[in-house]
Amino acid sequence: MIRGYESLHVYYGDIHNHCGISYGHGSIEDAFANARMQLDFCSVTGHGHWPDMPRGEERLEYLVAYHEKGFAKLRENWKHAQEVTEANNENDRFVTFLSYEWHCMRSGDYTIVYKGSEGDIIPAATLAELKRALAERQRRGIDAIAMPHHISYPAGYRGINWADFTPEFTPIVEIVSMHGCSESDDAPYPPFHTMGPRDHNGTAQHGLALGHIFGFVGNTDHHGAHPGSYGGGRTAVWAESLTRDGIWEAFQARRTYALTGDRIEVQFAINGHPMGSVLTEHTPERHIELFVKGGAPIDYVELVKNNQVIHRVDAADRTIPGPGEVVRTLIFLEVGWGERIEHRWDVYLGIDRGEILAIEPRFRGGHVVAPRGQTKGEHHYSSWWREGDQALRFQTWTSGNPTSYTNANQGMALEVEMPVDGKVVAEINGKRIVYSLRDLLAGGRAGYLGGFLTPAYRFHRCPLPEEYEWHISFQDTATGTNGYDFYYVRVRQKNDQWAWSSPIWVA
Repeated sequence: MIRGYESLHVYYGDIHNHCGISYGHGSIEDAFANARMQLDFCSVTGHGHWPDMPRGEERLEYLVAYHEKGFAKLRENWKHAQEVTEANNENDRFVTFLSYEWHCMRSGDYTIVYKGSEGDIIPAATLAELKRALAERQRRGIDAIAMPHHISYPAGYRGINWADFTPEFTPIVEIVSMHGCSESDDAPYPPFHTMGPRDHNGTAQHGLALGHIFGFVGNTDHHGAHPGSYGGGRTAVWAESLTRDGIWEAFQARRTYALTGDRIEVQFAINGHPMGSVLTEHTPERHIELFVKGGAPIDYVELVKNNQVIHRVDAADRTIPGPGEVVRTLIFLEVGWGERIEHRWDVYLGIDRGEILAIEPRFRGGHVVAPRGQTKGEHHYSSWWREGDQALRFQTWTSGNPTSYTNANQGMALEVEMPVDGKVVAEINGKRIVYSLRDLLAGGRAGYLGGFLTPAYRFHRCPLPEEYEWHISFQDTATGTNGYDFYYVRVRQKNDQWAWSSPIWVA
């Protein structure tokens, strides 16, 4: 641990996603069951209110109709949502929060997340009215946050309006989801949803340049009962405990960061202060320390100051260890591909020598980010469990990839410590597959279950620790301008999974 993180633990979650509790697909029970497979905390979100809905336009009558139907459905099922949210909360194992979405053309969309399972759907006409109502509930002991999301759509069209932004109840802002990435003009994952393109004035960098203080988070905004759907966006927090109090305190302190999918661990500190900190005393000398542990080989790490990259570290060459050496590495098995027909998977994955250090499921739900999107009738269709100390089994479902650019595969990643000459063993739908770790350190291996155009599997290349664990130090000085300098970290892996730390502000 670097200084500033000694008493903290990293946890992964999704606090903005949808199911059939309002409009969307699948039950809230399925949503929490999916979340429990691969997340530490979760909120399943209903669609609650839209005060300035564009009524009176014939071409948008369908949109008004399904929103009104969804809002009414959530009101009818709100007590059930509260009960299921509370029933799934389990300290030290899985933490839940109640939430709903408040839409707004003028101010942008906000997810209202309550600290527990108490709270109501507030039919506020404006963002200011909404926050006044949240303040009144806070005085009664019901705490909440109001989190902007898909912020980079144009202002006036459900993108953020920084003129309306206030820090009260908004310590964090969602910068990545299945809608795309709103970090900057040049960020990866531009939005392709029907809601439109990315606008500079809605980006996180523009908000930071205006002087606003907020942390970064990512969530899926998935509409098919699959919180944490791999690759759609996730939130990581540095908290003292896996409890509602612990996760909530991390939100308020902005010790959060945004992820696309892989559980990338990011520790980022300036003079021993963790991400989200505001150093109010004048600090001309800044010692910046960073530790990154990726879920795949890291491509580069960038340190951003006042929206400009001031330091970048790129990947270096590697050397494959010799015979007999014991190494720590990552094993990632991905299954899917094939034609667009339903395919069930039953997979055993293990090692013949060594130890499994960590397990990371990488399961996806159907690629659904709109109420009218395609989805299968079944919504909780993946599971996994240990089989002894050196193996696990997982079962899942795929149906090919919807486009040649859309990954709908499923996968499982292991961190292991084992000899280079040890074996990685899989049994995939009865087909036994064995590779030496040396084979997988040299490169990825793939095969088909039944020949050309049948479903396929791929073992990704196993990286060495120096490829996915980086410790970086850097010295910087004040710019000499009035106010604060702000810094944050951007991480890109070679598999195109990303992480963005919350900023640190330094006077």
